[in-house]
Amino acid sequence: MQPRDRLVFPLDVPDLETARIWIDRLAGEVGVLKVGLELFTSAGPDAVRAVHASGAKCFLDLKLHDISATMASAVRAAAKLGVEYLTVHAVAAPAALTAVRDAADGSKTRLLAVTVLTSLDAEELEAIGLAGPPAAAVERLARLAVRHGIDGLVCSPEECAALRRTLADDVLLVVPGIRPAGSARGDQARVATPGRARREGADLLVVGRPIRHADDPVAAARAIVAEIAEANA
Repeated sequence: MQPRDRLVFPLDVPDLETARIWIDRLAGEVGVLKVGLELFTSAGPDAVRAVHASGAKCFLDLKLHDISATMASAVRAAAKLGVEYLTVHAVAAPAALTAVRDAADGSKTRLLAVTVLTSLDAEELEAIGLAGPPAAAVERLARLAVRHGIDGLVCSPEECAALRRTLADDVLLVVPGIRPAGSARGDQARVATPGRARREGADLLVVGRPIRHADDPVAAARAIVAEIAEANA
């Protein structure tokens, strides 16, 4: 995997017209473009097709969480679109995780289980009944997902190194909350620089605002790719 293939840029925009601007600007700089809830709700499968037309891989970030049959049907629909990555929530539990694994079988789509959102800290986890440090919840949910055949995990930089030590090498680790040195945290509670995340075992690094809000987004993306390449060396 080349350094640029490890960089994921989220198309967190309200409509397809704006998404196309960012696709045209960054498709040559990043390997993966992420279509999330806002854009998919607005533009639907056309957003995925626009990403594919640019030559980039599509990461469909819908964080599916429903009854098993509904989740499996959604996975089959996403697989028909040819998306490279699709997110589900690990807290959907064993039956649903098994169902989505079976639904994706034979397709190119790799399933990623969201463990604990990077915006959550210990206080917020306790408020929803998951008392204890985020790392403990992440580990429990990660083991559950991998045990039921999910291809990879979404976790914060703080849990990445521990998961890489304990999980098989072929388990993908996808890490949001990436902030180059000097960048604002925004609404992310658990963050790291691109170099640190890569050195600690992240396979894909999701970087949004530090690129989108940069004076020169292309230069910002290139700098992050360079940092990833340096960490690979």
